[in-house]
Formats: sequence, C-alpha cells, structure tokens
Amino acid sequence: MEIFSDRPEAGRKLAQKLRHYARQPDVIVLALPRGGIPVGYEVAHALDAPLDVFVVRKLGVPGREELAMGAIASGGVRLLNADVVDALRIPARAIEAASAREQEELQRRERAYRDGRPAPEVRGRTVILVDDGIATGSTMRAAIAALRKRQTARIVAAVPVAPRRVCEEFREVADEVVCLLTPEYFVAVGQWYEDFSQTTDDEVRDLLARAEREHAGGVR
Repeated sequence: MEIFSDRPEAGRKLAQKLRHYARQPDVIVLALPRGGIPVGYEVAHALDAPLDVFVVRKLGVPGREELAMGAIASGGVRLLNADVVDALRIPARAIEAASAREQEELQRRERAYRDGRPAPEVRGRTVILVDDGIATGSTMRAAIAALRKRQTARIVAAVPVAPRRVCEEFREVADEVVCLLTPEYFVAVGQWYEDFSQTTDDEVRDLLARAEREHAGGVR
C-alpha cells in the first residue's frame, strides 16, 4: 500500500476526494492541531474554503501516554474510552488529573493559535474536520461531539489514513467519512508517511494566517 511523502501531499490528495465541496459558501475546514493543520491547509486551499483550528487533546493512560483513554475538546466536551478505562482499571482521580492537565494545554493552544480571534461560527454550516490520520479515534470523536453541540448542519470527517474498522465506525457519528488509506495492519499514523516530523506551533500559526489572507483576498 502506498504511503504519503508528507502531510501537504496527503492534504492535496485528500482534497481531490472532497472536490464536491469546492466554493460552497457554507463550508469551513477545521483542522486538529498540530499535525492536521498542514493537511487542512491544502484541503481549504483546494476548496477555496476558510480554515480554522479545532483544538482537541488526547487523554493518555498514565505511564502509557501514547494510549488514549479518552479526549477533551473545545466547548467542555470530554469523551472516555470505557473499554480502556475498565480494562486497565484506571481510577477516577487519574482521569480527572489528566483532564485538568490537558485542559490547560487546550486553552494555551487556543490562545496561541487564534491570537485573539474568536472561534468561527459553525451553526448551520458544513464542517470538514481534518486530521493527519486516525489511530483509535478518541480525538476525532471528541471533536465531532463538540461540534454537534454547536448545531452544525453537516460534519465530514476527512483523513488521509485510518484503520479500516475505525473508519467504518466513524460512519455512525459523522455525516460523511473520507479515508484515503484504510489498512488492515495499522500500528501508528506515522508509518504511512515518509516525513512525519512534528508540526510546530509557529508552523500552525503561519499556515492559519496564510489561509486567512488567501481566502480573504481570493488568492488561489
């Protein structure tokens, strides 16, 4: 199965599957930071749609932070993975501690990325929710739940790669799901990229500012 050279290439390929949303005034692309921003930028660029950030934070299992026991999202949403919590017998105090810690980081990122700009209005709009890939799906699920609370008209979950089972599961919570690669054997999102280097806060701010200038000026 093919792999992507980097996140921008993955975004351009993903945009090809979303062409039917091009130049629709009610469409907005929301990307999950940080890795989803370079992907989302290319999607928004191709569709001539505005781009913004939607901050979600994974709740890692204590001592095994790469394993998600849940996630929190903007708007006070928290979703827990009951299977993981029950199987590992994670105490409530550990969940609350992780939630408090990640809430601080969530708020820091919103301040850093938006630079005082308000969150976009999504009521009645079609939201294309983008990340660089899905592993367990905790963060994307939290984002979808938070957006539902804001009364979006339609949510499209769009990623370059996700396990086939997880991609199918998302069809129950999103209005449309676009996964370019759906491998059976899946260890981590990074295995499907040649370059999976970390996206920095500065890169996020730069891409958001660039997208805002281009969309406002009609530069495509």
